Amino acid sequence: MDQSLFQKLLEWDNQFSEKVLLPKENHWIRAFCAFLAHSGDSWFLLLALLMVWIFTKDRWHTYSAFFTGAILIQAVLVIGIKFMIKRRRPEGQWGSIYRKTDPHSFPSGHAVRMVMLAILAWGLGIQPLNWILTLWAPLVSFARVMLGVHYMIDVIAGWIIGIIMAVVLLLLQPMIYHLLNLIL
Repeated sequence: MDQSLFQKLLEWDNQFSEKVLLPKENHWIRAFCAFLAHSGDSWFLLLALLMVWIFTKDRWHTYSAFFTGAILIQAVLVIGIKFMIKRRRPEGQWGSIYRKTDPHSFPSGHAVRMVMLAILAWGLGIQPLNWILTLWAPLVSFARVMLGVHYMIDVIAGWIIGIIMAVVLLLLQPMIYHLLNLIL
C-alpha cells in the first residue's frame, strides 16, 4: 500500500474516531455504552459459557465447549496480532483496565469475538441466538469506539478477522468436536 494512502487512511480513522467519541457530560449514554462495551468481554462470555456447560447435557453442552474453544483461540490470535502491530489505543480516560492490561488497539478483540460468535451461531443454526448476536456485535463494537478505547479501523479489522475465524472454525467443526470428545 502506498505510504501516503496509508497515512490518509490513518488520519481519516483518527478524525472519525474523535467525532464519534462521547462527551463526558453524556452520563446515561456513556453508562449504556460501557455496559455494551463490557458485555463483549471474554471473561463474562466465558463465565456464561461455563454455566451453560455445567448445567446442560444436550447440544448446548457441546455448543458451549465449542464457543469456549473459539474464544480462547481468538484471544491468542488477537493478542499475537496486537503485539506484532503495536498500535496504541486512543488517548482517553475510560477503560483503564483495558489500557493497563492491553495497551494495543489493533485489532479490536471485542469486535473479533462478537462477530465470530454471531457467525458461529448462524453456522450452527442456533436461533434466536444468531439474531441476537448479529444485532449485539455492532453495538459492542461501536461502543468501544464511542468510549475511546478503539479506532474505527480496529473494529473493521476485527470484523474481518472474526468472519474469517468463524468460517475456518465451522469448516474444522467435525475435527474440533472429535477433539472435544477426547478431552471432555
